[in-house]
Amino acid sequence: MNPAALEAVGLTRRFGGLTAVSDVSLRLSVGELHAVIGPNGAGKSTLVNLLSGELRPSAGSVRLGGADATGWPPWRLAQGGVGRSFQRTNVLRGMTVFENARLAAQSRAFGLSRWLRAAAAEAGPIAGARAALARVGLSEAEGAVAGTLSHGQLRLLEIAMALATAPTVLLLDEPLAGMGPEEGERLAALLKALSRDHALLLIEHDMDVVFAVADTLTVMVDGQVLERGPPDRIRASAAVREAYLGHEV
Repeated sequence: MNPAALEAVGLTRRFGGLTAVSDVSLRLSVGELHAVIGPNGAGKSTLVNLLSGELRPSAGSVRLGGADATGWPPWRLAQGGVGRSFQRTNVLRGMTVFENARLAAQSRAFGLSRWLRAAAAEAGPIAGARAALARVGLSEAEGAVAGTLSHGQLRLLEIAMALATAPTVLLLDEPLAGMGPEEGERLAALLKALSRDHALLLIEHDMDVVFAVADTLTVMVDGQVLERGPPDRIRASAAVREAYLGHEV
């Protein structure tokens, strides 16, 4: 078993009297695509927000590369190697594709000297931004204003922005939402490729894609883990089929 790049132990999040995530543990390792599935309201996005520092856990812990990262804010987790995307695209639509990626890359730059130089003179972030855009197939669109991109291209840009931060861990929340079949197939292939050199957590409702690309699946229902295992075991699980109200998985 590969060492954990990011690990959660007993994560719980309460909102008043509602427990959105209850005692969830999982580990993400480089070279593995770990998908989390479940009905609406299962706690999947809350789990991602806990792992990325958007929310503090009510109980439990998060470890990043072996260090206790429980309660770290998003910027600290990002600098520690955690990149994420959101359910709704989170890009600066008035800026170019390249400028969005470069800003993301600059977020990993350390030291006071970076504030004393023009952004255009920062060779590292520029190279990181262009490499990230190339990885997702947006090199030819780098001069385009982000707001003119198609929905699928915006999804790719958000993934490129996460990649530009040089992450070890990628947390992707429904990246295929709103995509057509052809765009979805291309993105699925990209996700599988990215999982070879990242620890990748995928939240996704497209079961065809999930079962095609995931190495491990965690099924959540009512904030709890119902089942975890390889795709074949999850597909054969009577408990999972019942949780999806008879729908095929």
